This record gives sequence, C-alpha cells and structure tokens, in this order.
Amino acid sequence: MRSRQVGNASLATSVAPATASCDVLLLRDIDFNAVASLLARYRLHLVRVEAGAQIPGSYWGEPEAGVIADAVYARGDTPVHSLLHEAAHLIVLPSDRRAAVHTDATDSIEEEDAVCVLQALLGEALPAVSRDRVHADMDAWGYTFRLGSARAYFEHDATDAWQWLAAHGLIGADRQLS
Repeated sequence: MRSRQVGNASLATSVAPATASCDVLLLRDIDFNAVASLLARYRLHLVRVEAGAQIPGSYWGEPEAGVIADAVYARGDTPVHSLLHEAAHLIVLPSDRRAAVHTDATDSIEEEDAVCVLQALLGEALPAVSRDRVHADMDAWGYTFRLGSARAYFEHDATDAWQWLAAHGLIGADRQLS
C-alpha cells in the first residue's frame, strides 16, 4: 500500500495494489461513451488504453487512471472512482494550468478536497454509476476520512470543498454540477 495525507478533511488516500482484491466498479463495467461524453463537457478527452498496456500519466501506477494535459487515460480494469478522481483534478484547473499537467495534477489542499466531492458528483451524472457507488468504492479502495467514510465526508465534513466548487462555478446553489 502507498499512502499520502492531503486535505483539511484528513483524507488519507491509500491505494490498493490491484483491483483483484477489491470489488469496485471498473471502466469495462460501464458505457465508455457515456464517460467520454461527460468528460467532453469539461473539454477533456477520455483515452482508452489497451489491456495490459502501461497507463500514461498514472500517479499511482496501473490500473489507476492517468492524466496528461486535457486527456484522461484508462484501461478497462481502471476503477471508475479513479478515472473520475483524476478527471476532477483536471476539471478544477484553469486551462493554462491544465495544459502543463503530467501525472500529478494538484498542488493545493483545497483543490484535493474539492476533487473528492466532485468525483462523486461526476459519478451521479453517469448511467450505472452513482455518488453512493463512488463513495462505496472510495472506501473499499482504501480512502479514509476523519468521519469514517467518503459519504460522511461528502455529507457532513466537506463545507470548504463545497464552497470551493461553488466559487469556481462547478456547482450550483443546489450542489449539483453546473
């Protein structure tokens, strides 16, 4: 396991070495085109990586999603929550910073906190995914939060993240995607 401490939410992101030991929703389990369309709303491109190939721009290594500039790279065995998390990193960035991204997309605790909320909202926007599934998969994958779960963070401990997302025009007053 690899881990890092980020965010005011006391989020420790622990990444499991392989999906074989973890029952999470994978990209191959959902409609690739629906994900690509969602990301296109934010001027991002979803790039399908062939099975067994190295994923460009993956911070944690395979099967985690990778990011380079405006592209999110994923294989069929990439966890959906990982793909959404990495896409959210690009979504929160202004275009000039986005263009410079390769592998590591954030240098801000506030952005990381906002990304954790945004990835669940993106999951809600996809057929066959939901914010509850994203939360469950984050917990199963090893993310840990001060209140004990991703859902508890999202519902009770992410005030700063919600405010950040609203201030940057990514959500409306109803806490839904803009």
